[in-house]
Amino acid sequence: MIRFLKIIGSVILALSIAIIILIIFDFGYIFRGIQATYFQGHNTAFIDDYPHFENRLIEAGTETNKWSEHSNYNSVSSTQDLANLNEELETAAFLIIKNDSIWFEKYYQEYGPDSKTNSFSMAKSIVSTLLGSAIKDGYIKSLEQPVSDFFPQFNSELKVGDLASMSSGLNWNENYYNPFGMTARAYFDENIRELVLRLEVTETPGESFKYLSGNTILLGMVIEKATGENLSAYLSENLWKPMNMQHDALWQLDSEESGMEKAYCCIASNARDFARFGKLYKNEGKWNGQQLLNPEFVKQSTEPRFEDSPQYGYGFWLSDYNNKDIFYMRGIHGQYVIVIPKDDLIIVRLGENLIKKEENEEHAPDFYKYIDETYKMLNDAANN
Repeated sequence: MIRFLKIIGSVILALSIAIIILIIFDFGYIFRGIQATYFQGHNTAFIDDYPHFENRLIEAGTETNKWSEHSNYNSVSSTQDLANLNEELETAAFLIIKNDSIWFEKYYQEYGPDSKTNSFSMAKSIVSTLLGSAIKDGYIKSLEQPVSDFFPQFNSELKVGDLASMSSGLNWNENYYNPFGMTARAYFDENIRELVLRLEVTETPGESFKYLSGNTILLGMVIEKATGENLSAYLSENLWKPMNMQHDALWQLDSEESGMEKAYCCIASNARDFARFGKLYKNEGKWNGQQLLNPEFVKQSTEPRFEDSPQYGYGFWLSDYNNKDIFYMRGIHGQYVIVIPKDDLIIVRLGENLIKKEENEEHAPDFYKYIDETYKMLNDAANN
């Protein structure tokens, strides 16, 4: 018994020392992370995690409208390969939108049309859209305006467009699986502004692509400062309401006290409303006759900025799969809004997992599979 008590005492002492070390070295956010993930039965962030954080409302307007349903709505069943993939990867929602009408729609597990799930990094595309709105409104002069106009501590060579195109040269360490890394800290820390303002420009901005979540956080801070509004309010008034979103959404905050949206991720909404951003860009920034974004900005956003990095524009991923120009939003767990303008096609997939890409791959294998299976379904319909 005495030996057992000594062991327990040693464990308690070790844990106490570990806690003290974490606090001393400013890693206290890890406890928040453990509470929000491991205590909920997950080993990392998950699609239903928004109730475990502070959130700010993104209000929908009173004039909402539904997507129209295609004349062949759900007339074709999912291919077996797609059904297997959606089961294997724990899909929540899968939509095919053809000619601005929902052609196929299926929900899985306990999810439905109104279910909110985490956007993860699809929010980066939405923040880039807010940049386009702020430029159109005159709050930001252009993609070439220096970030130092808003935050003088940054190198004057750093432009707001460099943040949106992932070419800032900032010394952010992008690692999703290191609990001591910047990305994990941004997810669980209580003051992400403070974290980002510690960054420095260590490489020449505007020269090459390097995907960094810190870019989008700083871009969010620029938009916040330029407009004088928090990101959720600006998103609501300039896009969510004008685009007739059916439902309010939620944007995770670092904390109630700091009140900064996690700009690089974490908008909780549903598949139908996320899909509207695909339609907005497919239609060159116009929504129901109203020009919400400058067409030039949309065009620039969905074309490569750098010749040697054709996979990214300004806030959107790019592909020429099957000789079709494709742009898309994506999140770390396989969240996709895939737009193929040539065929007037939008594919939306939300869910818990994806097929991880190899280090030398720019797009995850499931991205291609969702496109392939969609075209098989469309061809089946055309041949019947």
